[in-house]
Amino acid sequence: MDTILSVTKMRDAFSFYHPLVNFSYFTFVFAFSMVFMHPACLGISLVCAFIYSIYLKGRPAVKFNFKFLLPTMLITAVMNPAFNHEGATILTYLHTGNPLTLESIVYGVAASAMLSAMVCWFSCYNEIMTSDKFVYLFGRIIPSLSLILSMSLRFVPKFKAHIREVSQAQRCIGRDVSNGGVMERARHGITILSIMITWALENAIETADSMKSRGYGLEGRTAFSIYRLDKRDKKALAAIFVLGIFILSGGILGGLKWRYFPTMKGKTSGIFSVSLWLAYLGLCLVPVIVDRVEEHQWKATQSKI
Repeated sequence: MDTILSVTKMRDAFSFYHPLVNFSYFTFVFAFSMVFMHPACLGISLVCAFIYSIYLKGRPAVKFNFKFLLPTMLITAVMNPAFNHEGATILTYLHTGNPLTLESIVYGVAASAMLSAMVCWFSCYNEIMTSDKFVYLFGRIIPSLSLILSMSLRFVPKFKAHIREVSQAQRCIGRDVSNGGVMERARHGITILSIMITWALENAIETADSMKSRGYGLEGRTAFSIYRLDKRDKKALAAIFVLGIFILSGGILGGLKWRYFPTMKGKTSGIFSVSLWLAYLGLCLVPVIVDRVEEHQWKATQSKI
């Protein structure tokens, strides 16, 4: 019994919520991460995105965050002051004669934080929002577009997995693209590219035949859905919308206002601003909170068995 229960336990409870809950959450997070450039909001978004990506993917997310995202942040933060010379606080002058300003440095750090947070959030989105969920939400509204987007999102990881298999097979017969001269490596690369183009065309034909045999596009065709909006989903959806609307209203009223040029100025204190930061933190941590609550309920259920 213990083995069965341990296998049945969900790793990520938020992914099992209704697609409308998942999509609403990521819509708010994406929008706020791009719109609100307040340092507190950027820090909250970046840290929560790091935490959730690691929570979902584990060690691979840690490697990706520290090997790729952190260097990207550093490069972006360094490159911005080299090209952006706005700002009133001049620290020094570059060899080109252009000023190096404090505002351009801080804005570069903020822009790199926003970019890294969005990359992390999109990686989490790809883990939670499957193509089936996307088609379920938008299939009846925009069926053609939703199908194209879901197939495109599904094609990319499938293409990567297949090209990895082809490359390994070619390596086994001595056609490694990483060894040999330039012409030899190019010839091996063209061979792999030819194989992948053939596979993509065959896969497209098979997909079209499969859709035709299943009656895609016929009028009156019914569909079965496994998703039902229950009480748990309604509570989570209500919490997400309450937090989202509160944060949006606070942003419109100026509680999250911040400017970088010509001088840095914005809300850094006050009960209203702090409450908005806490609400934003709560919104970003909704999946983690949901998982903790579900795990607590699961352990309570196990203790009664």
